[in-house]
Amino acid sequence: MRRRSPAGVGAGMEGPGWERGLLCLLGIALSVYAYHVETSKERNPEYRAMCDLSASVSCSKVFTSRWGRGFGLVESILGKRSLFNQPNSLFGIAFYTLQILLSWSRSSLAALVLLGTSLVSIAGSLYLAYILFFVLHDFCVVCVTTYLLNLLLLFFNWKRLVFLKNSPPAQRGAKPKRQ
Repeated sequence: MRRRSPAGVGAGMEGPGWERGLLCLLGIALSVYAYHVETSKERNPEYRAMCDLSASVSCSKVFTSRWGRGFGLVESILGKRSLFNQPNSLFGIAFYTLQILLSWSRSSLAALVLLGTSLVSIAGSLYLAYILFFVLHDFCVVCVTTYLLNLLLLFFNWKRLVFLKNSPPAQRGAKPKRQ
């Protein structure tokens, strides 16, 4: 007898799922674009990105600000030349790539790591959203879109962990214990 998925979670929750894959690919694309905008603006101060819509809606203003590298924290702690003082977009690429790679594992540990990294991304998103709106007084379409992607990934990763915790070992891909 086949067991139904709990809480309406689809059968694809144990695997990568097209939704998670699409979110991660979109996140990688946005992160690559953000990196392109930042490096183009650094090379040419006259560069105007597609996401620069007005003085108060400007992604290049955000990406080239002090908070666009190392979340605005690494430079003051480890120095400007630190290996970790990279554009935030590179951290985004690493995060979304990790999400894709770990989503192929059916283990509860991988699901827990996915959820944990999603929680860290939400903390970073909230911090950067605060900086965006209350310090820089700007609106960045790319940034806000990544914050929403991170929130959706958190939801999918939570649902996946719940699904795996409530599934029998055989459905998770684990071998049942011998008695």
